[in-house]
Amino acid sequence: MTANTAASFSGLLKQYDRPGPRYTSYPTAVEFSESFGEAEYRDRLAAASTRTVDPLSLYLHLPFCEHRCTYCGCMTIITARREIAARYLDYLERELAMVAAHLGDRRRVVQHHWGGGTPTYLSLEQIERLDATVKRYFDLDAQAEQAIEIDPRVTSREQLELLRRLGFNRLSMGVQDFTPEVQAAINRHQSESMTRDLYAFARASGFDSINLDLIYGLPRQTLRTFAATLASVVDMRPDRIALYSYAHVPWLRPHQKGINETELPDANRKVELFGSAIETFLGAGYQAIGMDHFALPDDELAVAARERRLHRNFMGYTTRPAPDMIGAGVSAIGDVEHAFAQNEKKLPRYYAAIDSGRFPVERGYALTPDDAVRRFVITEMMCNFHVSRRAVLAKFGVHFDTYFARELDALRAAGGPVGDGFLTVDGTGLTVTGAGRLFVRNICMTFDRYLPSHARRPVFSRTI
Repeated sequence: MTANTAASFSGLLKQYDRPGPRYTSYPTAVEFSESFGEAEYRDRLAAASTRTVDPLSLYLHLPFCEHRCTYCGCMTIITARREIAARYLDYLERELAMVAAHLGDRRRVVQHHWGGGTPTYLSLEQIERLDATVKRYFDLDAQAEQAIEIDPRVTSREQLELLRRLGFNRLSMGVQDFTPEVQAAINRHQSESMTRDLYAFARASGFDSINLDLIYGLPRQTLRTFAATLASVVDMRPDRIALYSYAHVPWLRPHQKGINETELPDANRKVELFGSAIETFLGAGYQAIGMDHFALPDDELAVAARERRLHRNFMGYTTRPAPDMIGAGVSAIGDVEHAFAQNEKKLPRYYAAIDSGRFPVERGYALTPDDAVRRFVITEMMCNFHVSRRAVLAKFGVHFDTYFARELDALRAAGGPVGDGFLTVDGTGLTVTGAGRLFVRNICMTFDRYLPSHARRPVFSRTI
């Protein structure tokens, strides 16, 4: 999609630009309930422990940051008191020990991710200590993806050298936008030269998979200034690029009230920004991967996407799927035995649970058989832009056209994705078109049985 093509969608924006989930999970986190708690999570871990051959994914949430970025939608703790992080690691280690004890002999991890917050907020000694804890309780597969999110403003060369020695092989590096005026508007000051220097050092240190994260729709962004950022990123030649739409949800993230809403680009401008990014990335040889992501043709994500075997979980797109994902740390979400479990979001409650010998689960959700079918369809759409009728029948024993008759009618209705050229339906299944990828969230919303119940109150960011 070029910038001109994106601009031509202006007549469809009013129809499609509405609140909707990003579908990092289905059902989404707004369906989580305190009726699923610590006891239910223990039961799921017990069931998971019996499948000793199956691998695991492991996510650790490290919430600390030195400064607040006003655009941020993550669960973070802003503090300069390093002793708070030291205490947090004590409890995180205790949680990992509890999880490992309940998993028995099932310890093999094929995807290992540190997110935040800013994981490189930790000192060298703390990084090494946490890595040793993980390896004490889990067996990292020789081919495991070991990823960490880093902020170039606080990440040192010594930290990168240590991370590489410890086995980390992928970096996700935040950029957002190099324009000084945009950075001032979001309280994130990060020079291009600083980012380039750290990127070059990471390459020299042996990181052969680096992802750069960008955001479009930020205050003060223009086509001209964003084009400069895009050109700089392409010139750096990262293996992967994540291009996220800024989600302005001040009712969920009060610090976003610090952003001047009059400086935010409107929906038409956001589509133009998105279109210019796609034009730049595709012109530089990148391939569109799933939703919001791009990769060089020889990257394993690009290969998996071409072969329609891409997978997605709370940690992002991956080629190393595991049936269960362990989430550890404050606010972390796990996905175990067809149930989601989210930890406490407040440190005192997180600590109190662990001190009492309980898993710090605040809420969760157990999937129904119907949820499982819909989750598969939505995940396939978000990952591979295709859903196979045969796969649905083989996996769940249901006939797609019968089970989703109402949804197919809605997709084919006048003014719907099929008629607008965003989706094709044929004998093999459903396929999202190139133009339809911009609206893949809207297409997936058709299969979300819970969405109508949230129509009257603000819950999700807008889809454009």
